[in-house]
Amino acid sequence: MTSTQPATGELPTAGRENIPAAGRRTAMRTHLCGDLRANQVGQTVSVCGWVAHRRQHGAALTFVDLRDHSGLVQVVVDGSVDVRSEYVLRITGTVVIRPEGTSNPGLATGEIELRDCTVEILSTATPPPFPLDDRADAVDESTRLAYRYLDLRRERMQRNLRTRSAVLGAMRAALAPLDFVEVETPLLMPSTPEGAREFIVPSRQFPGSFYALPQSPQLFKQLLMVGGTDRYFQFARCLRDEDLRADRQYEFTQLDIEMSFVDQDDILDVISAAVLAAARTVVGGEVPAIERITWHEAMNRFGVDKPDLRFGLELVELTAIFADSGFKAFAGAAAIKGIRVPGGSAGHNRRKLDDLTDRAKSLGAKGLVWMRVGADGALESPVRKFLSDTEAAGIVAATSAVEGDLLLLVADEWATACEVLGQLRNDLGRPPAGQGPLRFVWVVDFPLFVGIDTVTGRPKPGHHPFTRPHPDDLEKMESDPLSVRSRAYDLVLNGWELGSGSIRIHESELQQRIFGLLGITPEEANARFGFFLTPFGYGAPPHGGFAVGIDRLVAILAGEENIREVIAFPKTQSGLDPLTGAPTPVADRQLRELGVRVVAAAASAGSGTAAGSGSSAGSGAKSGG
Repeated sequence: MTSTQPATGELPTAGRENIPAAGRRTAMRTHLCGDLRANQVGQTVSVCGWVAHRRQHGAALTFVDLRDHSGLVQVVVDGSVDVRSEYVLRITGTVVIRPEGTSNPGLATGEIELRDCTVEILSTATPPPFPLDDRADAVDESTRLAYRYLDLRRERMQRNLRTRSAVLGAMRAALAPLDFVEVETPLLMPSTPEGAREFIVPSRQFPGSFYALPQSPQLFKQLLMVGGTDRYFQFARCLRDEDLRADRQYEFTQLDIEMSFVDQDDILDVISAAVLAAARTVVGGEVPAIERITWHEAMNRFGVDKPDLRFGLELVELTAIFADSGFKAFAGAAAIKGIRVPGGSAGHNRRKLDDLTDRAKSLGAKGLVWMRVGADGALESPVRKFLSDTEAAGIVAATSAVEGDLLLLVADEWATACEVLGQLRNDLGRPPAGQGPLRFVWVVDFPLFVGIDTVTGRPKPGHHPFTRPHPDDLEKMESDPLSVRSRAYDLVLNGWELGSGSIRIHESELQQRIFGLLGITPEEANARFGFFLTPFGYGAPPHGGFAVGIDRLVAILAGEENIREVIAFPKTQSGLDPLTGAPTPVADRQLRELGVRVVAAAASAGSGTAAGSGSSAGSGAKSGG
């Protein structure tokens, strides 16, 4: 497999090398450390940076590897110089070719070094608590984040930050010629708790009242369309009080857009152009076009609504084979699906197969049937004696199985069979981040509703309640709501959901129809969304939008498994900030000014742990995009 990550020590194509040399020159330096090459031999240059390594060769010579964000350069100083790791130096010297046999092909500046040097110590340094090179990857993350300002000096982190900057620049450049207007929306807004849990900000001037920090600019960007802005975007900071994980932080950044007088394809075309421009910038070449599948196809083939297309192991439909089966576990099952693991028999002993069965049960399946494929398609399985020869042959034919393969089957409700095998597919085959090609895919035609609330008996929205139903399904809204598709769409890259969006409802009649299905009365709708709904009565254009998760996009392009590695100052998975100590108690005086009292039990429960616990009950709806 090929890597999507830039070569070590290099920046994305739209990065440093496109900056004129004069743009890097300052009063203290003529060049960056990593910019020096053989074509500058004979020039006298000045470089500034940190001491990465120091090697003393007797009293005659001192070798110093000087580092800045662009890379390393070797400096040779006559005599001894009293510098230590992470001292900040300014060095002036002459560029020369390294002596024969001493070049370093693994270093961009490995052909040259600086000689006849003068050294100016700009700042001394305490020895760092961990090495500022690749060995730091093994250091506990809390330690790295507590000294994040040191961690950021490392080549990997500098490359990630500059990859992020290049992505933002490429996306902004892609939108500029398309008549988009960049607009900032408020960070203090009313609470709209229909989605994920919000961060709440008490008001000093209005005791007992609160602002919320935005989960997304959703409401305001739609109001911009009512206001005639036509095409809006911003790189929006969003906040959600959810449990953190590898692809989620309290604070995140998204490319947020909204467009008027458009249909779904218009929005998908614009977002495709922006993300492909960003990807080309990082990988330095062409990127495959974005594919498109429906939500139902994604679930049927891959078992998840964010499929990773880099590998096979697709789900195979087997239900018809067992229409008249005498095997109790399969007889009458709503759906029977399987996956073929090529060559998987050899790598899965009985203990591993039992572990797979336990994993399937933990995901909601009643059980898991495994089958090893032998010579001539013979099946070895504890359940083989319950299957007819016709059924066994049908399994082998449907899965295209050959000797040495492993087959995994689940019989259950359609959704359960898909979801369980989809997770097993990822467990068994998903490559690490940064390996394989970039495989973008649009997932369209999501369900408008994702189930029936057992308490209210009402359908639960799959997106926010302003998402437009598919025009072909409007007549089924009341009679069969769970079969209604939406004009909602997700963008997925290598199994990560990059973002979501939808065409919006702009007519009050259709909006009231949706509210009625959800059990939201006109009075409740006015109380919760009045400031948003009233403007639509003054003439709202058809419109829609999308939001791309910048942190996730950059992480994939940088070859990182965790978005914390592409964010300058992230929180730990528990929600703590080891650098600043946040969250911290505040003084009683501040609480009194805000009219806030801390309840002892709540304060104790939150001590040392993140407060978020996921989406608010009963919703499950996506609130972004």
